[in-house]
Amino acid sequence: MPMTGVMAGAGFFARFHAEAWQRVHGARITAVADPDANKARAFAREHGIPKVYTDTAGMLMAERPGFIDIVTGPATHRALTEMAAANGIAAICQKPMAPEWDDCVAMVARCEAAGVRLLIHENWRWQPWYREARRLIAEGLLGRVFHAGFRMRTGDGRGPDPYEIQPYFRDMPRFLLYETLVHFLDTFRYLAGEIDSVSCRTARINPIIRGEDCALIEIDFATGAQGLIDANRISGPKPPPPAFGEMRLEGDRGMIRMSPEGRLWLTIYGEEEREHEYDRPTEGYRGDSVWAFQQHAVDCLRTNTPCESEGREYLKTVAAVLACYRSAESDRRVRIAEVMA
Repeated sequence: MPMTGVMAGAGFFARFHAEAWQRVHGARITAVADPDANKARAFAREHGIPKVYTDTAGMLMAERPGFIDIVTGPATHRALTEMAAANGIAAICQKPMAPEWDDCVAMVARCEAAGVRLLIHENWRWQPWYREARRLIAEGLLGRVFHAGFRMRTGDGRGPDPYEIQPYFRDMPRFLLYETLVHFLDTFRYLAGEIDSVSCRTARINPIIRGEDCALIEIDFATGAQGLIDANRISGPKPPPPAFGEMRLEGDRGMIRMSPEGRLWLTIYGEEEREHEYDRPTEGYRGDSVWAFQQHAVDCLRTNTPCESEGREYLKTVAAVLACYRSAESDRRVRIAEVMA
């Protein structure tokens, strides 16, 4: 029998979740809750969801699902996660995990105390180009990885009306690191190992918004490797390409280069660079990464095996983001352990 799940939130990104849930094996969504009844009903009709609620607590009590997929704003995540824990229901929670470190820690502690799973929906590392890069690293083609670099350029932050699709971005006091580069920090952890320390500088290029839209992050990994994330949402194409930018992974035997479209090129030193062909799904969100994560999450819940983005594990990514802000504010290098202490 498939697991039954419910969704909290019927906003912009929830539609990617709902579409993917229809293709996940071993799970089905039975209800959606959103304070806007008209939006919830339209969302349910579009995605074939049987029931609609305006109150998440009432939905949980009535449906008694196996899990809740929380696709609401970060400020609501702690309350909804604790609500799920109180009802003995596993929670899958969209990133950003929560606005403050104490909220994130409390979410993990509450779920652990209740004996329920908390999984963080972090789909970026599930984009097929990163999965394939990780596979090539595991095969030893690059040797010892000593550098990971990403140059992110999008153009959706330009002009007097930036972020037209998600206009709430304009009012976020912390933006680029908190909302976007969290993905890349997590993916760097996936590709190059745990982050030991960061040095970060930020800037606001478009004065229309409250938060930062430009950042430069130098990373030291626990393995001894070094990393660099150079990002802004001003000077690139609009709409942005699937991978948001260009990546290089360099080892002592070879190198991977990734294009903004997710194409990969492999260089074994002493040989010519060649394109590495692999399967890149065209359906779904950015290489069908939402589906890939959700399938992984359901498989982990059904088999009681660890998820790559288990709540406590994901605190390491949250700490990396907060270390970047602390570094930018204090003009010094910050160790991840300092944030997690």
